[in-house]
Amino acid sequence: MSMEKISSIPKLGSRPADSHKGDYGKVLVIAGSAGMSGAAVLTAGAALRSGAGLVRLAVPKSIWAIAAGMNPCYTTIGLDDENGYLSSSAVNRVLEAVGDNDVVAIGPGMGVGTGQSEILRALIKKADVKIVADAAALENLSRMSDWCDKCCAKMVITPHPGEMKKLWQGLFREPMPGGRIEQAEAMAQKTGTVTVLKGAGTVISDGKRYYVNETGNPGMATGGSGDVLTGVIAALIGQGMDEFDAAVLAVHVHGLAGDIAAFKKSEVSLIATDILEHLCDAFKQITLS
Repeated sequence: MSMEKISSIPKLGSRPADSHKGDYGKVLVIAGSAGMSGAAVLTAGAALRSGAGLVRLAVPKSIWAIAAGMNPCYTTIGLDDENGYLSSSAVNRVLEAVGDNDVVAIGPGMGVGTGQSEILRALIKKADVKIVADAAALENLSRMSDWCDKCCAKMVITPHPGEMKKLWQGLFREPMPGGRIEQAEAMAQKTGTVTVLKGAGTVISDGKRYYVNETGNPGMATGGSGDVLTGVIAALIGQGMDEFDAAVLAVHVHGLAGDIAAFKKSEVSLIATDILEHLCDAFKQITLS
């Protein structure tokens, strides 16, 4: 059965005059490690700039003070760690925090190890959890040959081509399809996820539909760009969009913010904070269009 090609960009609903922050989603970001606090801060900041009502940033205790001091608009949680990386003893605190939030973004700057893997295993088993998994979360998943069999959560995965190859090889013996659309379709169908295959012309698929993004530019090939995208997707899910629509809109807006930033600062000079800075312009542009 061939997939349906989606061409239109989903819209965010208008905000009623009597709404409050609880109406716009609570996002939990689990990210960061020693030397990688910036990734966590970018993801949380992007969730804020994408309309999340509340953002909570959970990081290893060893970088808690750094992360907490970077932005006054999110709250923070310090998790048990070992040598700067999340520890297995953080699992219960993570599950407690998840219960207070609508969506979890996990992975940016988190690192790979036993503690991170155990946190992921605990999260994906929960049927009432919505997860956006990126970066180190995908690396940890690629080392779990049974993760999609254990997964009960609604999940968006955001691999770049290298991460996609590792995920595929960790799960399946058959060769990965050659085309990017076919790769995203197959991964989505086999894992039950919404798959966001990043790159020039990012492909989003839920196994039944697909969308090929047309915004963005080569200047966005810079560290932290994907961390920003993770925060945008999570924020839109938190505001009530389904996972596929949230991913499509997020990728479009993320690329548009990058295009606006490149116009103002050049592709050569573009950095991830420029994309974050111009999310507001991108959302304004699509709202007025």
